[in-house]
Amino acid sequence: MKHLAKRITNTSPKSFGMYQKAAMSGRDDLIHLEVGRPFADTPQHIKDATIKALQHGCVHYSDLAGLPHLREALAEKLRRKNSLDVGPDRIIVTNGLTHGSYAALMAFLDEGDEAILLEPYYPQHIGKIEMAGAVPVMAPLDAANGFRLDAAMIEAKITARTKVIVLINPCNPTGRVYSREELQSLADLAIRHDLIVVSDEVYEDILYDSAEHVSIASLDGMDDRTVTLFAFTKSYAMDGWRLGYMVAPKAAIGALLKITASDVTHVNTFIQEGAVAAVTGDPAILKDLIAEDAEKRQVVVSRLNQMPGITCEWPEGTIYAFPDITGTGLGSQEFADKLLDASGVVVESGCFYGPTGEGRVRVCFGSASLADIDTALSRIQAFVTALVPEVA
Repeated sequence: MKHLAKRITNTSPKSFGMYQKAAMSGRDDLIHLEVGRPFADTPQHIKDATIKALQHGCVHYSDLAGLPHLREALAEKLRRKNSLDVGPDRIIVTNGLTHGSYAALMAFLDEGDEAILLEPYYPQHIGKIEMAGAVPVMAPLDAANGFRLDAAMIEAKITARTKVIVLINPCNPTGRVYSREELQSLADLAIRHDLIVVSDEVYEDILYDSAEHVSIASLDGMDDRTVTLFAFTKSYAMDGWRLGYMVAPKAAIGALLKITASDVTHVNTFIQEGAVAAVTGDPAILKDLIAEDAEKRQVVVSRLNQMPGITCEWPEGTIYAFPDITGTGLGSQEFADKLLDASGVVVESGCFYGPTGEGRVRVCFGSASLADIDTALSRIQAFVTALVPEVA
């Protein structure tokens, strides 16, 4: 259609990867391990608070940045948990982290600017960068080095047009939780080159073993050059609620509100009361949800490592395993396609996250019950055993 804006026609279409292929397969025995959604239900106290708010008439317009008492509760959480000493005036409640990242990239990127994505990347960030008129630049992390942050390699991607670095920590899809030293090296880069960091920290709570999550904005010199993005999506099994929040430099709040107020006015009023209940509720509930993910991680990674042609590192955080499947003789997309056709198990191709993901697939162990995971793993075992019988 000739009247469509260039920001639509000249940018990459949003891709749902294997989810779309699975939907078109016509199979009724699918086990979905490709979509990054929680299997658990939203905790009841969060639902109850939301229902109570709805029944008590919390149905009208409210503060553009989010309910003041929610932002007060979030400010306390950020001080306690993230070492971010911010007030409620530095917080904007958003329609999920996706909305927050869109607003941040639109606020800081102009036509022709460049934004660096660490690869493997979260592919939905690409379209937002392009819609802002900017250019995504990939900085490939080395799988052989555990996908560690490589400051020298990232710095080599910086040009006079670079304005933003997008960080995901803990990382989707690799499961890495970046160390304080790695983050400091990235912070030093941002300060040296006067860059903004947009930090996606949606998996901040989902950590395993001794992994420690550090918000990069808490490091010296980063508070006024970081937009930190959070959501209730993964931690509290609230993906369908579309509820998150961002923390930004005070000087950027007006610009960010101009965007969020223009596209949604503000987030649904009564579900924000559910967010208050989540933030102020019994922390044991959150621990129980994470313990379920830890149990699934143990099962998935252990069994993947027993399969011929597959090796899998232990993710330090998130709800994903990112196994190397090169020993099966198949490429990433071919493996995902054939696994779907042969067994009805849906995983995401590693190359969906950029060329450095080739030779891997992403397995979301947080998206299914233990029983379904057990069935899926048995199907994968049979599939790869048929591919590499001499190793089995």
